[in-house]
Amino acid sequence: MAQNRQLKGRIRSVQNTRKITKTMELVATSKLKRAQDRVTAARPYAEALRQVIADLYTPDLADRFPLLRQPPLPNKGGPSRAAVILLTSNRGLAGGFNSNLIKEARRRIESLEQQGYTVDLFGVGKKGIGFFKYLGRKMALERMDVGDRPTAEHATEVAEPLIQAFASGELGSVDLIQARFISALQTPPAAIRILPVEAPAGQRASGARPEQSREGAAGHETEKTSGMTANYILAPSAEAILERLLPLYVRNAVYRGMVETAAAEHGARRTAMKNATDNAGDILELLKRTYNRQRQAQITQEIAEIVGGAAALQG
Repeated sequence: MAQNRQLKGRIRSVQNTRKITKTMELVATSKLKRAQDRVTAARPYAEALRQVIADLYTPDLADRFPLLRQPPLPNKGGPSRAAVILLTSNRGLAGGFNSNLIKEARRRIESLEQQGYTVDLFGVGKKGIGFFKYLGRKMALERMDVGDRPTAEHATEVAEPLIQAFASGELGSVDLIQARFISALQTPPAAIRILPVEAPAGQRASGARPEQSREGAAGHETEKTSGMTANYILAPSAEAILERLLPLYVRNAVYRGMVETAAAEHGARRTAMKNATDNAGDILELLKRTYNRQRQAQITQEIAEIVGGAAALQG
């Protein structure tokens, strides 16, 4: 009897747990749709920024903008500090989502330290901050107020001090550790170099300078690059446009990382809660089968005792 009561208690406990995990799965599914819409909306803008910078880039211009300049390593006279931005979630129950991001951050930090850098760690998300504080590592930034609905203002607040530090020569590089949202089932961690802004591959290889023709009265420039399919009328100049676009590109890269990480978190949590719900169902089936067998054995034993007692009275 005592064992049956224990089984019934375990069955009720697993049933309650399954209700919770099922509810969390439904909530994550609902939030995932909205987060996925934000990712879809952010990608075309980021791609347009990248394409415009690729079309405007020339080696001559790269020498004039600190955000495009590749600093030398510390042992060759370059800056001694580098920055790593780690994006994690504020909540757990998402499988290995946060632990994978933390592992990627540790790998990147170790790689930078081997190159001679002193790494400043910028944490966005409670889980990543808590882990490195447990290790005793001092954080250059702790932000736990972003949540799963990041905004462009959040990205600006994180990126702007790093842009200024890199432009002034205090930082040698800035890396962003984020989750890449491929699908709800595929959310791998990724380390993305956001500073210096990498030169477009084609321009980097060819180093060709666009042909320019001036329209004197209008004060505009029409630039054509070999292989380009679009002509741009630039006002006032490519230098002035790049000066505005490069910081915007970095801030947008941080914002895109935030929205992709938020969407990946919901996808990972939905997957983890679905697996937990399915496992709870399997455990319930096993517990109920065990309970029914024990109950049947107990009833059989009671019937046998009654029959044996009746036979003894008759005999």
